[in-house]
Amino acid sequence: MSSFIETYGYARAGLLGNPSDGYFGKTISFCFQDFRARVLVYPSARLEIKFSKADLPIFEDMDDLYRTTRWRGYYGGIRIIQALLVRFMDYCREQGLVLPNRNFTLEYESNIPQRLGMGGSSAIITASLRALCRYFGVDIALPVQANLVLETETRELGVPAGLQDRVIQAYEGLVFMDFSKEIMDRQGYGNYERLDPGLLPKVYVAYRTSLSEGTEVFHSNVRERWRAGDPEVVGAMKTWADYAERGRRALIGRDYETLDSLINSNFDLRARIFQLSQGNLEMVHAARRVSATSNFAGSGGAIVGTYKNEDMYRELQSELHKIGVAVLKPRIRQAQDSEVSDRKQPD
Repeated sequence: MSSFIETYGYARAGLLGNPSDGYFGKTISFCFQDFRARVLVYPSARLEIKFSKADLPIFEDMDDLYRTTRWRGYYGGIRIIQALLVRFMDYCREQGLVLPNRNFTLEYESNIPQRLGMGGSSAIITASLRALCRYFGVDIALPVQANLVLETETRELGVPAGLQDRVIQAYEGLVFMDFSKEIMDRQGYGNYERLDPGLLPKVYVAYRTSLSEGTEVFHSNVRERWRAGDPEVVGAMKTWADYAERGRRALIGRDYETLDSLINSNFDLRARIFQLSQGNLEMVHAARRVSATSNFAGSGGAIVGTYKNEDMYRELQSELHKIGVAVLKPRIRQAQDSEVSDRKQPD
């Protein structure tokens, strides 16, 4: 084994489905390598987690502090890596695995835009978990990896989160996920199906380059209404799950007209159920002015959609640039079997 282990976790975008996978819904997401978190692990006398730039409380002046905090938030990666180490040790003990007494140093860096719904925090945890598995020779099936990443945030840090980001970052590529309650109750994770990324039409991702407002979806009382059985919210969750299922069939059948309609409908329903910020609505409407489809890529601050040709893409870039939004053609990240276990279900 090499003395140095280098692993990555990549940005993600939700294409279709439930806007929050905590509602037993269905989703389609893809992982793209234009942005990534990088982790380096190597033997050392003591166990050390090294600070990255995001962890250092050093600023040029008050304006720099303000801009930096609005863009990346109040926390770096040290606390989430430390939480992962605790969850990883607990998991190994639960499984009867004895870890060798081999200290290490862990370094990390990330260029994933924070607070824009691209899975920045979970990418750091995913990359760190991959490095730990390789360093200690522990093989963890992909659905369990996703669960451990989620539990690092929910159980250890008390951060509300769902499985969607963690699943796509564990599997990479393009994945259809079914989080139906009966499936989750039976096996503790959803059913995850890898789809051929070559089935995707021309897809773009756009994100704000101006100051981030954090999660720009104000859930208000949606979760409470869902738990109370509110027909409007429960019906919306079922509709989103249906959109994902129909989107899967449309992709497999290369029925891109249907897929385009579903992407727009996905967001339109979201706008009726949730209170959205003006900045997010502005992005979606700008994309649609040039006839591109548009939907939230995550919790807000970034959108995803399809375009017909290069002329439309250039118009899309021009229109979004006017409002401080960058556009890219995502390079879909294919799963690397050398980095992670490719078993779709645990033994």
